[in-house]
Amino acid sequence: MSKRYAVVLAAGKGTRMKSRLYKVLHPVGGKPMVQHVVDQINKVEVDQIVTVIGHGAEKVKDQLGEEVDYVLQEEQLGTGHAVMQTEGLLGDLDGTTLVVCGDTPLISSETMDALLRHHEKENAKVTLLTAHAEDPFGYGRVIRNEDGTVSKIVEHKDASIHEQAVQEINTGTYCFDNRTLFEALKQVTNDNVQGEYYLPDVIEIVKDQQETVAAYQTPAFEETIGVNDRVALSQAEQYMKQRILTHHMKNGVTIIDPQQTYITSDVKIGSDTVVYPGTFIHGNTTIGEEAVIGPNTEIKDSQIGNETVVKQSVVHDSEVGHNVSIGPFAHIRPQSELGNDTKIGNFVEIKKSKLDDGSKASHLSYIGDAEIGKDVNLGCGSITVNYDGKNKHLTKVGDGAFIGCNSNLIAPVNVGENAYVAAGSTITDDVPGNSLSIARARQTNKEGYVSKIQEKQNNHRG
Repeated sequence: MSKRYAVVLAAGKGTRMKSRLYKVLHPVGGKPMVQHVVDQINKVEVDQIVTVIGHGAEKVKDQLGEEVDYVLQEEQLGTGHAVMQTEGLLGDLDGTTLVVCGDTPLISSETMDALLRHHEKENAKVTLLTAHAEDPFGYGRVIRNEDGTVSKIVEHKDASIHEQAVQEINTGTYCFDNRTLFEALKQVTNDNVQGEYYLPDVIEIVKDQQETVAAYQTPAFEETIGVNDRVALSQAEQYMKQRILTHHMKNGVTIIDPQQTYITSDVKIGSDTVVYPGTFIHGNTTIGEEAVIGPNTEIKDSQIGNETVVKQSVVHDSEVGHNVSIGPFAHIRPQSELGNDTKIGNFVEIKKSKLDDGSKASHLSYIGDAEIGKDVNLGCGSITVNYDGKNKHLTKVGDGAFIGCNSNLIAPVNVGENAYVAAGSTITDDVPGNSLSIARARQTNKEGYVSKIQEKQNNHRG
């Protein structure tokens, strides 16, 4: 098989987006559009990827890193001009070059691979990716010869009534014989209203040389959507959302109401997990098998174990073990670790803390900057007082300890294994293992006190 190359066009600012964020960096399915394109190209057998950057060059580089090579298009003078910038890297090479726009986040590796294979099978110099559009208004029409080869591409405004009836449209994705591409680009002119060099002009040049121009029609029109404004961005988002949800459902995940569930592209979910409505799962998140997520739950950049339940809660940047119960209305903040069989109940906040296997904080607690051992019970209203106004301090609670309700553990402090802290205590010193610590004022009852107060008040009024 001959060498394959890919050129990603990502230089445009995208003025119609009306945004300070460069167009190809707008997210779809939780990932920048250009990253989707590069990720799909990486699934195809391509030897080199070159990304043409211009506006937002450094930010595009920050996103893609060393996955690709870069060339700079300092002036945006059209798609043909953009590809010309890659000549220093690709111009002298033999093989096939795939050209894809960085604002087409829905294009799949399967479609790109099919396009490449069709190009090679037809021994063509140029192959267009086309699609069937129910409403082709505004698109360039692909006019074919009787043998299926491409006769021409005609823009909508230039098309005859007969040509306007054609529903096969040009998507802007192409395969080229690499040497033919760069030889033809030298002949492309900017003799047009915009004064730009257009990549489709290469097709007419190749046809004039009596070379084969082929076309491959994708069965999935939505894959070809180019995002130029916020309306198209929302349409791409909906298609991507449906693609992602369908993928999970086919893999054995139950999604109760897809219309009210949002899952981004990099999320992994095990079979027999159930996702309830109002759930948002995004980032680098992995959820195990037979878990129950939602309703009304957000999970981001976290690992959730098998048979774990997370309902009406938020989990960010944390690791959660197997058979864990979280919620309702719990908040697991970044850098938290919950061991197997732990329980985090309603209105409990965990921050940068580790709870080992079997421990529980069932309600109304704040556990921050803490290391909690195994089988620890944190009673209602337990608080690790971790902040002194300048620094955060660590609280350690040993295995089997019991922290009574409304207890304050003033960090830094250690509670030993199997120790008890009496309800209502404020603990400022370490508690030895197997001991009971009581840190509260002794109760005093003043009998008749209320009657005396009321008598004084009545005398005062008189």
